[in-house]
Amino acid sequence: MTRAEVRIKEVITFFENKDTFLGYRKLMDCAIDTQNLDVYNDVIELTDWKEKFPDEEDELIKRSLQILNRISKIPIDDYNTETPVISGSNLIKSYGFNRFKLGPISINIHKGDVYGLVGENGNGKTTLLRILAKELKHNEGDLKFNFDKEFNNDYDLRSNLVYIPQRTQKWYGSLKDNLKFVLSNYGLSPQENETRVLMMIARFGLWNYKHLKWNELSSGYKMRFELARTLLRQPELLLLDEPLANLDVLAQQVILEDLKSICNSINNPIALILSSQQLYEVEKVSDKVIYLKNGLYKENEDKNTVVNAKSHLIVEIDCHCEREKLKQIFADLSLEKLIFNGGIFIAYFSIETAFPLVLETLGKHKIDVTYTRNITQSTRRFFVS
Repeated sequence: MTRAEVRIKEVITFFENKDTFLGYRKLMDCAIDTQNLDVYNDVIELTDWKEKFPDEEDELIKRSLQILNRISKIPIDDYNTETPVISGSNLIKSYGFNRFKLGPISINIHKGDVYGLVGENGNGKTTLLRILAKELKHNEGDLKFNFDKEFNNDYDLRSNLVYIPQRTQKWYGSLKDNLKFVLSNYGLSPQENETRVLMMIARFGLWNYKHLKWNELSSGYKMRFELARTLLRQPELLLLDEPLANLDVLAQQVILEDLKSICNSINNPIALILSSQQLYEVEKVSDKVIYLKNGLYKENEDKNTVVNAKSHLIVEIDCHCEREKLKQIFADLSLEKLIFNGGIFIAYFSIETAFPLVLETLGKHKIDVTYTRNITQSTRRFFVS
């Protein structure tokens, strides 16, 4: 089964289980992969109908499946993501004697992967992003870009990558007109320009906001606009600096899942590096996590790699319980250390201890747990140790 067939089957499952909100977003991703303007127009027409009749779920599913059936008949080629789009070797950025120094850092960034860039404030996240975006010059090391589109100078190179800072600039006119202006430099016909813009407006949930101006949108929708504007340019590398800062929890989850799905396009994947303080949400969607500590790359591991040279199961627990009682109930689980940081307990067990056994013990002793998480392989452990 091809990747395209797998994605279509996944969308059908969403609709069968009435996960309509998610299913419709995934349907649009399948449509975008086709690069077929007739399919785009079908989705645009259905989106307009959906917004006019929000309660007609069964009819929406029926019409969505009809479009999906049409998409299934369009062949889609897989993009080869083996070659890194960026290769950085021993990158160093120094700000002078006895001041902050970033690096040495060596990284390989591939299309179709999401890289979470995390670390405490002042440890070099924005500096690294700006170096990769060619906004800052590194002092030492090699930085190579392997883009599909040819580039002869830094201007051409930066047209293949997009860096979106935490604070975006104000724009004028309506949201839709601004997006159409972006594509006006690509030699498209007015009809194709309109179709591609409306498709991206639909994909980012901006349909009912397309005629609004900058000061009429919330911060969250301004960020959605920036992402829509960026992805219309079809960059090969996307660098985001704290894009979740002004979003509520639900919006953070939706935006991150949307970005992962779009960047994981079958025939037009994008490499995404995402800097954020929302550690848990970022780790859920990241294929790899880059943790910076004092300007150094703390760890260079795939998030699914077996943890080497680690001797503990580390569990974060938020509960209504005294420290001594927790020590007592965990005594038989090889508890080695229990830290309280003023709000949450961090329990260190022998690596042989299984996390489900910790959950079972908390339940058996009827501990009122608000939150718990195994952070053994999470970069969260660097923040609490």
